[in-house]
This record gives sequence, structure tokens and C-alpha cells, in this order.
Amino acid sequence: MTHYLYLHGFQSGPQSLKARETQAYLHSIAPEASFSSPQLSPYPAQAIAQTAALIASLQQPLVLIGSSLGGYYATWLAERFGLPAVLINPAIRPEAELARFMGPLHNPYTGEHYTLGPQHMDELIALRPPRLHAANYWLILGTADEVLDWREAVRYYAGARTTVLNGDDHRLQGWPQCLPGLMGIAGKLPHTPG
Repeated sequence: MTHYLYLHGFQSGPQSLKARETQAYLHSIAPEASFSSPQLSPYPAQAIAQTAALIASLQQPLVLIGSSLGGYYATWLAERFGLPAVLINPAIRPEAELARFMGPLHNPYTGEHYTLGPQHMDELIALRPPRLHAANYWLILGTADEVLDWREAVRYYAGARTTVLNGDDHRLQGWPQCLPGLMGIAGKLPHTPG
């Protein structure tokens, strides 16, 4: 039985539309599969620690699904644990994108108030893997992403399976049409971690 772990993006949460679409699809097509989408800490080091602990506790095959900042986290986790990962419009250099948000913030999904500072940008930089095993990834990108440049992801994950949805945005409206591909990801053999 495969477990699907969905990692949400910046200022998002487990109740995001893509997370709910994923859970509903898996429930309908593969009821034996399990799914989780934890509320990630807004602080990168804490988010990774909580997710790594969750992964270590699972005693079953696992597929990571990460959206935007969650895709960045999924990349570090995929390399650390030797897991396959589906990346939806993943952040490549989140420290550059999120630097403009430093200061007090409010998460509209959870109501949480928190503050991002320079140390959190350093935490993000520390989570960039020194190398990637491209065969472990499936990129799903929208060419009209208003937040991130999809071409940067194509370059960074060169050699990875890639689906480009022409005209789609950062939310990735076409995500439901990609969901059947999750079944194939579960059976792939990733690299050995380390």
C-alpha cells in the first residue's frame, strides 16, 4: 500500500484545492492507498524536521507531492530518503522569491501569525541539495505561472519527466488531468539515499 504525502506551498495549507483534489482522486481510484497533507510550519527548518519525522515513521512505500515551496521541500526530502516526487510548479530559489515577504505575516488558511527573517532565508538555502537524481522526479509546470518561471524548473531538473501545461498558471488548473499519472510514480524505483 502506497502512502502519498502532499506538501503545500507558501501561505497555504492542507485544505488547498490541489490537496483536496489529490485526496479525492486517490480515495476514488485507489482506496487502499493512504494520503496525508500536514500543516507545515512557516519556518523552513521546522517544516523539514516535521516532515522528515513523519517520513521516518511510515512503514510503507511513499510518494512525495509538492506544490511551489512544497516542491522545494519535496526535492530535499526525495534526495535525503531516496523517494519519488511529483513537483507542481516547484520553487527553485525560494530565498529570492520570499525575501520580499520578510516581516510579519498571516496565513489565511490557518489564521497563524508569524514573522519571517533573514535566518529563514538561510534555512531555505541550506535545503538546496548538492545534486539531483532526475529520474526520481515528475515535473508538472504551467507556462503562464505568474509566480515562478517554469523554464527555470526545466533547466534545474534537466532529465526529469516533465509535463508542461501551456497557458496554465501557478495554481495549475490542469492538475486533475495529471492525477492518473500518480499510479505510475508509485511503482518506480528511486535511487538509494545518501
